[in-house]
This record gives sequence, C-alpha cells and structure tokens, in this order.
Amino acid sequence: MSKVIAVFGAGIGLGASVARRFGREGFRVALVARRKDRLDALVAQLADEGIEAAAFPADLSDPAGVPALIDAIRGHFGRIDVVEYSPINGDTTFTPAARLDAATLQRLVPLLLLTPVEVARAVLPEMTERGDGAFLMTTGYSAAQPVPHLSGPGPVMAAARNWLYSLNAELAGTGVYAGTLTVAALVLHSEAAEQAIASQDAPVPDGDFAGVPTVHPDQLAEHYWDMYTKRDHVELAHPVELTPAPASTWSPLADTHA
Repeated sequence: MSKVIAVFGAGIGLGASVARRFGREGFRVALVARRKDRLDALVAQLADEGIEAAAFPADLSDPAGVPALIDAIRGHFGRIDVVEYSPINGDTTFTPAARLDAATLQRLVPLLLLTPVEVARAVLPEMTERGDGAFLMTTGYSAAQPVPHLSGPGPVMAAARNWLYSLNAELAGTGVYAGTLTVAALVLHSEAAEQAIASQDAPVPDGDFAGVPTVHPDQLAEHYWDMYTKRDHVELAHPVELTPAPASTWSPLADTHA
C-alpha cells in the first residue's frame, strides 16, 4: 500500500507544492483546510498530474475536532505516514509586542500550538508502531528570532517550536522523525502573498517584496523532501544560512555533582 501524506493548511502556495513534491514520489495526499472549493480544485489538479488526493475540509483552529479528522483520513486512505502542518494564511497579522494582549494570543494559540500538538498525539501511535513516519511543521522566522513590531504569531509559534524540538529528541531511535522548517521569506503564490502583492501598485521585484525576500513554494517543498529523507536536522531555515546552530545534547542529570 502506497504511503500517505496529510497536508494540514493545504493552500495554493506551500501546501500545494508539498502535495505535488510528495505525490511525485508515489504518496497519496490528504488535503486539509477550511475552504472546500479550493481543496476540490487542488484535488482535480493533482488528479490531472497522476496524484491521488482527497479533500478533508476542517477548521484547524478547533483542536477538539482533530480525532474525528484523523479518523476520516484513515478511513479513506487506511494510514497516515507523514504530516505536514502549515496553516498560516492571509488572515494572520502581526502586532507590536508593546500592544500585544491576551485576547490576541488566545485567538492564535489553538491554530498554531494546540492543534499541531493534538495532530501529533493522534498520529504518533500508528507511526511508532510501524517504526516509520514523520511530523513536519512550518514556522515563521519570528519563532526563532524575535523581531520588533512583528509579535503575536511569533511567541505562539516559538512555543510550538520548543515542543517540536523536544518531540524530535524523544522520538530518536523509533524510526519516526519530527522537524520544523522556519521560513524567513514571503511565500509566492500563497494567499498571504496574493494579498500583499494586490495591495501594491508596482510589480514585485525578483526575489524581494518591500524589503522582504521571496521564495517559490516548490523550493520549500524540496526542503521538506530533503528533511523527510535525510532526517539529520531538527530544524532547517529558508534562507538556509539562517538555520540555527544545533544545540548540544543536554540532560538534567549531566550537570549534577556529588
């Protein structure tokens, strides 16, 4: 039976590129996002390219719905081998840290922290029993490097990144991999990029938008394929030179004294 990747936040940018990249390797694809019309259109496009896919409309800001969603994907495909979680869309906005409030964080926490944790809880038993699998998560650069005036999603994604690092270490030796791709660029062809570009009268310069680097989602999907196959980084950044240096292994017992 061919493997299955579940793409959570399957939009027109990164999600579509990840679906195609893994689909070319023989993966069947579960597409998860809010908008059924866009999911159905992507299913049809993938079918034309010889990739089997199915749509699973869901609100990922509701972590309580995760068990039923995972059951629906398994019911259709029979298994889940890889999860890719990247639900950021054009509705996500930044807030200066000095103006950040609890209500803003409460709105962000379910989508960016609670739901990925629940998805991992739902799929890890199957993966560890099989001795193979992967949980891939996308974060913005502000999760790894705080940026003035660009708070809000960053602190919440930083918590998810912290959890992902711990998960990666705990899964060592099980055959299951957890990794995060940190993106310090505007992802072209995404909903967020479409909205940003539409707000400008001038064309987007090659490789740059309002001082922010741009990246084609196919390039990020290639990073994910490399992470999945090589499994030698808990984190990879784009641009790659921003990838944080790996932390040394530490144990709470390593620094005790008699």
